[in-house]
Amino acid sequence: MARTPLPANLLACLLACLFGAQPLCAAPEATTAQADDRDEVLAARHLAIVINDDDPDSVAIGAYYRRRRAIPAANVVHVRIPGRPQALDPERFRQLKEEIDSRLGPQVQAVLMVWTAPWKVGCQGITAAYTLGLDPGLCADTCAAGRPSRYFNAPGRRPWRDHGMRLSMLLPIASREEARTLVDRGVVSGLRRMPAHAWYLTTSEAARNSRAAFFPRPGHRPHLGLTVHRLRADALEGASDVLVYQTGKAQVDKLDTIGFLPGALADHLTSHGGELLGGTQMSSLRWLQAGATASYGTVGEPCNHWQKFPNPAVLLRHYLRGASAIEAYWKSVAWPGQGVFIGEPLAAPFRPHARTPVR
Repeated sequence: MARTPLPANLLACLLACLFGAQPLCAAPEATTAQADDRDEVLAARHLAIVINDDDPDSVAIGAYYRRRRAIPAANVVHVRIPGRPQALDPERFRQLKEEIDSRLGPQVQAVLMVWTAPWKVGCQGITAAYTLGLDPGLCADTCAAGRPSRYFNAPGRRPWRDHGMRLSMLLPIASREEARTLVDRGVVSGLRRMPAHAWYLTTSEAARNSRAAFFPRPGHRPHLGLTVHRLRADALEGASDVLVYQTGKAQVDKLDTIGFLPGALADHLTSHGGELLGGTQMSSLRWLQAGATASYGTVGEPCNHWQKFPNPAVLLRHYLRGASAIEAYWKSVAWPGQGVFIGEPLAAPFRPHARTPVR
């Protein structure tokens, strides 16, 4: 991961932070949804699930997810992708997207693909390709600035209605047991919220600290039951009740010592975290295996543009305002073209409405 110069918009944001004039940099303090977020929450009836009938694990976990989240039958799409390829070529992906889209009603705001592979299309993460469309020029210079997402830090809870975007996420299946446990964490995420801790680490890998300027202010938020920590260290060890963990490392150690809460969000700024299987850097799947509920990674060399990774302040702000994991993560990435979003999309520990009962 090459180190890039300080972008002009980052410098402007940093200066604005010092004078309290930039909402993007402000630490989230709201206890309830703001006026522009009071729309009905993203719910199961707004989510479609896509099952690969050529993948028995996808079929099994798709059925489990549908039952646990009460996904309407009309929102279940069956496709065939033989061989579990890591990547799809653009033409095959176009056919797949057309097939999925033709089955979706106007109520569907987001799509969950129930499989691990494929996770990319050319130089794009498959979730970016689905939600944003194909970007044929991305492979020409993967370190160049990406296409801005109109959903970045956007208001509202209806991405398809308000922004013409259906959000997407992968529900990966390392094993059926792990996938069921991941689903269960998302379902119960609204039942326990306090105490909670958010951890932000500045590490010795300087090029991977490009978003440290956006770490929220440390301190305890008693009205939220949340304590924010900023730490200079290469790894967090022995922490419990972790709701957020964001860092910059190619390999993150000591994950087996961390106690994640249901609904936890965790990711690391590195070049190839989105290469879910067999990459040279730590896969974002490790976060889910360690107990997090959603994560993010890039599938090709992005350099260290902070805009290509989840912005910590934006991610935390929207999550605390009741957004689901899929909404908060998508709202937090300014240039998501190389990214893949993974996890249980409907986890929402701070949802202001009635919480999902344990079943």
